[in-house]
Amino acid sequence: MPRRYWYVILTYILMQVSGLIVSLALITFTPDIYTEGVIYWTLISFVLALVIILKLMKPDMAMQRGNEAIGVGGMIIWSVVGVFMALFAQGLAVVIETKIFGVPPGSENTQFIMEIARAMPIFVIVPMLLAPILEEIVFRKIIFGTLYKRMNFFFAALLSALIFGIIHGEPEHLLIYASIGFVFSFLYVKTKRILTPILVHAGMNSLAVIGQYSMTPEEIQKQLEQLQTILFIM
Repeated sequence: MPRRYWYVILTYILMQVSGLIVSLALITFTPDIYTEGVIYWTLISFVLALVIILKLMKPDMAMQRGNEAIGVGGMIIWSVVGVFMALFAQGLAVVIETKIFGVPPGSENTQFIMEIARAMPIFVIVPMLLAPILEEIVFRKIIFGTLYKRMNFFFAALLSALIFGIIHGEPEHLLIYASIGFVFSFLYVKTKRILTPILVHAGMNSLAVIGQYSMTPEEIQKQLEQLQTILFIM
């Protein structure tokens, strides 16, 4: 693995850890501005991480322009198809989790994110834009891409998807996150463009944000009971 990939992973980890540290500091010393502090630091840390990571990934961007990556038109088509593929995989995983394993529907991660977004709408750029770019570079471009050079697609996609699921901190929904991650890996290989899973990831998160904003708490609860809640993949 190129050294710059390790720097990218380290940057991503530091971004996540800094959020935990700042959150603990705020709730300990200035609980009255906890929500605002978390929002602003999340925005700042995600933007800084994105700038650093894009700079580190410049050589890869140059190489991609010269390979056999699919054209822009094909990428757009696969991005649209990919959203439906990911939604189908997600829905199937939800049914398996709830019907076979008895996992309650709904995501605390989603609910927490939407609470913050309602308090300060600018926060939606994190799940709708910043997180998809960062996560697809780390989990698909680097982790999956590196594994795929050493093993077949199934095991490379499975391992990277499981890591993707674990990172989200909801082990009860590991199957959902992993199934979506599997679809993203397929799209990356199929189109040879990391932008494809980024667009699909951003599209799914955007659907979740729009859907959650358009529903009242009572409607959201009804959706949960009917297993129709869309989980964030942030």
